[in-house]
Amino acid sequence: MHIRYGFDIEMQFSQPTTLITVLDVHPSRRGDIVREQDLSALSNHPTQAHIDSFGNLCRRIHVEDGFLHLHCDGIIRDSGEPDKAVQRARILPIMALPKETLIYLQGSRYCETDLLADFAWKQFGEITDGWQRVQAVTDFVHSHLSFGYEHASATRSALQAFEQKVGVCRDFAHLAVALCRCLNIPARYCNGYLGDIGVPADPAAMDFSAWFQAYLGGEWYSFDPRHNQRRIGRVLIGCGRDAADIPMISSFGRHSLSKFEIVTELVAEEQEAASA
Repeated sequence: MHIRYGFDIEMQFSQPTTLITVLDVHPSRRGDIVREQDLSALSNHPTQAHIDSFGNLCRRIHVEDGFLHLHCDGIIRDSGEPDKAVQRARILPIMALPKETLIYLQGSRYCETDLLADFAWKQFGEITDGWQRVQAVTDFVHSHLSFGYEHASATRSALQAFEQKVGVCRDFAHLAVALCRCLNIPARYCNGYLGDIGVPADPAAMDFSAWFQAYLGGEWYSFDPRHNQRRIGRVLIGCGRDAADIPMISSFGRHSLSKFEIVTELVAEEQEAASA
């Protein structure tokens, strides 16, 4: 199965400005790319690529002339299988966890583990099986929060989402991440493409999506409290402790966003044959 992905973003600046983007497909999926018109600054702005401390592909772009057009169009190969589910995956003792996972047990900017720990253990502490505990957290967040784009807030934390009972996909992910960490399960925030593949089409404009991964039995598994189902065609862009680690565009200067369009769609069979 092939999936077309990409974006078209235009930004205006009042002065020379440098940005850092986390918009490229994650290095773990780049081997699946069939073709890609590289993320490009169409005005030929100086650009440097690097891998950050969380393993994400980032770009540093300097804009002198006040206008930036970012564009990407690609096709990626996908198994067509839903997110992997392993019911027997267990919680590993902290002493057995790989050292690189330990940072995902700690509180972070949007995930206040210290303030949610009592609730987490009262609500989920009696569930001892690892997969079932993470799924119980996912179920709870899915039912506890009401989704709506009108609820979007760049500063809402996991605790605030818990108390306000509203949010967008990043809030669902933050609350689930925080609760899992409270329960000694490493959890990391993820974002990327998630098209309407294998599900009814959503009439809302396409957007990037957020979910989380939990570390169970020696492997990272994706969970999606916003949709609460194993989805097909999830394409990872970035992962980190929370959204503060992987803002898709960090602008070190004032700017305005004039265009923001995302595409994620299943490639028709005739297009697949042509690209083979």
